[in-house]
Amino acid sequence: MKALPQISEAEFEVMKIVWKYAPISTNEITDRLVKTTTWSPKTIQTLIKRLVTKGALSYEKQSRVFVYTPLVGEAEYITQQSNTFLDRFYNGNITAMLSSYLDNDRLSESEIDELYSLLSNNEKRRT
Repeated sequence: MKALPQISEAEFEVMKIVWKYAPISTNEITDRLVKTTTWSPKTIQTLIKRLVTKGALSYEKQSRVFVYTPLVGEAEYITQQSNTFLDRFYNGNITAMLSSYLDNDRLSESEIDELYSLLSNNEKRRT
């Protein structure tokens, strides 16, 4: 698996908008984030520039507007982050992670039911 760029929490918020709406202009990104954050347009532009520098976004100039598309897939990035978290805190042991969540009442009944369903469906595929 190729190494993906390190993306900060703030940059991740920008990426979520780009993943959902790409191709998307600077103004559209800014308009969406101004509604959900306390960031200024200048801060948002800085985050976008950082993501371009890191190789997470590409852009194309259309007239006088910059339009952005992701170079990193959302599922790919989230999978990498999940694996990094699992490796870092639980030595790659998902059972230990789930036990920790269960022991600390971090999973709701509906989440537990969903996990049962996922495991059951996975078991059916194996047989």
